[in-house]
Amino acid sequence: MKKFVNDPKNFVPEMLEGIARANPDTLRYVPEYNLIMRADAPREDKVSIVQGSGSGHEPAHVMVVGRGMLDGACPGDVFAAPPMDYVYETTKLLASPKGVLLLVNNYTGDRMACDMGREMAESEGVKVQVLTIDDDVAVKDSLYTVGRRGVAGNFFVMKAVGAASEEGADLDELVRIGQKVNSVTRTMGVALTACTPPAKGSPLFELGPDEIEFGVGIHGEPGRERRKLDSADNIVDEMLDAVASDLPYDSGDRVALMVNGLGGTPISELYILFRRAHQRLEERGISVGRSYVNEYCTSLDMAGASLTLVRLDDEIERLLAAPAEAAVRVF
Repeated sequence: MKKFVNDPKNFVPEMLEGIARANPDTLRYVPEYNLIMRADAPREDKVSIVQGSGSGHEPAHVMVVGRGMLDGACPGDVFAAPPMDYVYETTKLLASPKGVLLLVNNYTGDRMACDMGREMAESEGVKVQVLTIDDDVAVKDSLYTVGRRGVAGNFFVMKAVGAASEEGADLDELVRIGQKVNSVTRTMGVALTACTPPAKGSPLFELGPDEIEFGVGIHGEPGRERRKLDSADNIVDEMLDAVASDLPYDSGDRVALMVNGLGGTPISELYILFRRAHQRLEERGISVGRSYVNEYCTSLDMAGASLTLVRLDDEIERLLAAPAEAAVRVF
């Protein structure tokens, strides 16, 4: 498998250094903790928003550090939780008088690292809370998690709390907003091919030329079932049925619709998927208030896509529409 890579052990540090070099005026890189942070952080007038998770999901999360988004991100290795001390030291470096909010996707390793880092930072007087995201409807438990996985819906939580933080909201208010957005966000993913971690050098799992993994996780975890490849419209229909029936979303709802590429899917194909999802929502009497088609939370080079719905209200829609800046402008 061909990749642009030097020593696989340096894959993440070299990527982070590249991000920092491309954004010298707005970002700061702290290599000891794999930390990418805003150059102006921490600020006394706002809560610092931090994401801790594995690498391999870019642009999530190190590439969306910026005004109105994250104040910092401290990833672990590819598909691996950050070490606890990364979270601890990052929390201290980004400690604001208004506090720190740690966002964590619902994976066992990520939650352990964030909970332990939070406890250690709290023991030194840092005001910090943890908010868990679990938007995936595919499976309740997986190889990595107890409960639903946190996947591309993380972006909507991140965007909403990032915007509210810029407005001066306090820590408790940000937790309320984040929990509210998470509660109305649902996602389902489908893989056409496996991904290839740099250190492994071969696909993480095998799919036949006519097979797809329905409900795949962003680390390549098994989904609901392995099945035969079908037309794009039929795949979207099943994804949308799984997502829309879960909350459920009803006629009269106004939603944000995201079609997220998993790393190896041309954007032209993502728009084909979006077209069908938008049509089917119209047929259900559900209006699309905000549209997102791009790569937001990937799985390295996996060919595939996920579909996310967020039930909008005036508060959520206003926060999603607020100005934001990041190294990769996906929002």
